[in-house]
Amino acid sequence: MKLFLRLGIGASVIALFSMFRVEAATSRSIDQEVNCEVAIVGGGLAGVAASYEALKAGRTVCMTEITDWIGGQVSSQGTSALDEKPTQRSRLLFPRGYAEFRKRILAENQGKNPGACWVSLVCFMPKEGDEILRSLLKEAEKEGKGKLYFFPNTVAKSLSVEGSEIRSIRAIQHSPAPNAPPLNTYPLSQTILDSYTETDSQLFQKKIIRFVPPKSGRWYVLDATETGELVALTDVPYRLGLDARSYRNPSSSSETDYAYCPQGYTYTFAMEATATPQSVTPPDFYPRYAQSYSFNDQRYAEAPELVFTYRRIRSVDPKAGSRVVNPGDISMQNWNWGNDYAPGTSLDNYLLSREQLQSTGQLADWMGGFRVSGLQGGEEQAIGFFHWFHSGTTDAKQPIKKPVPNLRYLTGLDSPMGTVHGLSKYPYMREARRIVGRPSYGYPNGFFMDEVTVSRKDFSDRFYTENLDPETFRNLSVSIAGLRTIAVIRGQVEPQTVKSRGRSHIYPDSVGIGHYPLDFHPCMVESPPEKPGNQERPGERQGAGETFPFQIPLRAMIPQKIDNLIVTGKSIAMSHIAASAYRVHSIEWSAGAAAGTTAAFSLETGIAPYQLVENLPNPSPNLEKLQKRLNENNNPTAFPGTTILNTNWQNWK
Repeated sequence: MKLFLRLGIGASVIALFSMFRVEAATSRSIDQEVNCEVAIVGGGLAGVAASYEALKAGRTVCMTEITDWIGGQVSSQGTSALDEKPTQRSRLLFPRGYAEFRKRILAENQGKNPGACWVSLVCFMPKEGDEILRSLLKEAEKEGKGKLYFFPNTVAKSLSVEGSEIRSIRAIQHSPAPNAPPLNTYPLSQTILDSYTETDSQLFQKKIIRFVPPKSGRWYVLDATETGELVALTDVPYRLGLDARSYRNPSSSSETDYAYCPQGYTYTFAMEATATPQSVTPPDFYPRYAQSYSFNDQRYAEAPELVFTYRRIRSVDPKAGSRVVNPGDISMQNWNWGNDYAPGTSLDNYLLSREQLQSTGQLADWMGGFRVSGLQGGEEQAIGFFHWFHSGTTDAKQPIKKPVPNLRYLTGLDSPMGTVHGLSKYPYMREARRIVGRPSYGYPNGFFMDEVTVSRKDFSDRFYTENLDPETFRNLSVSIAGLRTIAVIRGQVEPQTVKSRGRSHIYPDSVGIGHYPLDFHPCMVESPPEKPGNQERPGERQGAGETFPFQIPLRAMIPQKIDNLIVTGKSIAMSHIAASAYRVHSIEWSAGAAAGTTAAFSLETGIAPYQLVENLPNPSPNLEKLQKRLNENNNPTAFPGTTILNTNWQNWK
């Protein structure tokens, strides 16, 4: 309540919220039934990319989204600064929809980077991301003669599963109740339980929607949610948080699986540079967080304008340098020791583990899978970061901190984040529940991508020789030896002489590409994460570093048990370490484009996705047809020069 008072929200709205209570879930009659050939739950970048490709293939698509903006990272999550690697960007080796999106962002701004930021060549206002993506979907619908049914402000509540197939999806769409404030008035923590509750409330009216296949009975359901909601609902095998250290993930910070330490998430916000100092009053909760903030590096502490321009999303002078801030410039904040929120214990983890979901009843009555207090903590951390940036005089890690008084925190439905409270509509999620794929050749316990498949790290480093037992270290050496694998197995090459692989792993079932560093936002050791003096989990950054250009295999999208579920986005089969590279904009799009194309291909041919890969490593003519279609549609499945003989990737920056 005090949070809203500090942000200047009217007393009548506060009074209305004080009456709000979430009632126990009840089973209501269906208000609308919709037939879909491809049902996509989640309208982030992966969901949009899947819709784009399925529509171009002429399919009937239903897509839900928990917010009213599509695009996730580039819109509702506010991270509208595209994370890209220079070599991939310079050659424009992106999936076609993503390439067109970034082209239009620049075209809308006369070819210039709208924000003149320095983290990226493309920084822009979140609403612009939503608008351009909507236009792309309309064009895809028209071009492919498909049909899109889009359901904003909608969540999946339950699934009907018969045997190995999802037969229906029950969803809840919410709209403002009579005399209630508009949507996006309150932060997510204060509305999420209401969103997943079927009864009407003081804030929301509810509409119950059931998605079903067409008369043919054949459809594909895609989990494109930010946290793996359908993965949790179907209860297919999945991982959350840390994987135990092994030869596949030798840099892991844990000797055992540990579900309570996914990467930190972020509520972004926008602030505007002003000509004169602004007077601000910190919220009552600010002292709780004040000692946890830092610019993390002396150069930023001495020159905070660099932090402002790092993710500047609007510049009144696009030719300005990184140290020039003009009144009217707008900066989006997504800062590691600022508005990152990274709980790391079973007392405060924000994504509930399977055991926690079971103990809280969510496996039977799904409520989003979050710890609500974990969301509230992230909201307060973010708002507090603005006040620290503006007025703070102490830094948790540096000896100096200069106030930056010429700043205004932007709020309102017409603000960059499109919310009354000024925070992003949904937090930027860096990690989700990650499926364990089906057992396959080389993966008897289930397929997943791992650290050694992509990392450039020197694995002969002392850390690995000291922390891995001899057998594990030898297996590590075998896994990265490439053309010398047989020699290592036969003992002709000493394991400690094998430093790193010369390229990423090549997958025969690749359906997408990506390139990004293993980049960590580690969880904190103690609870709560904002505790003064708290530190990141030791060893979490051991795996951080550069990668080779890598691939997205189809097996990473195929869960166990359910044959018509395709998993995409951040929930594909990968380890915690690998996920730190696969999470950014173009890679999420590539995974989504592959999922949408695969769904359309399987509907056309009658061949289920798992059937395309079940006989690997033997050749699969149908898999090759799918890959050919992806490549012909400018959705690349490999980087140029990808062969087992080519180990010359050092120039890929």
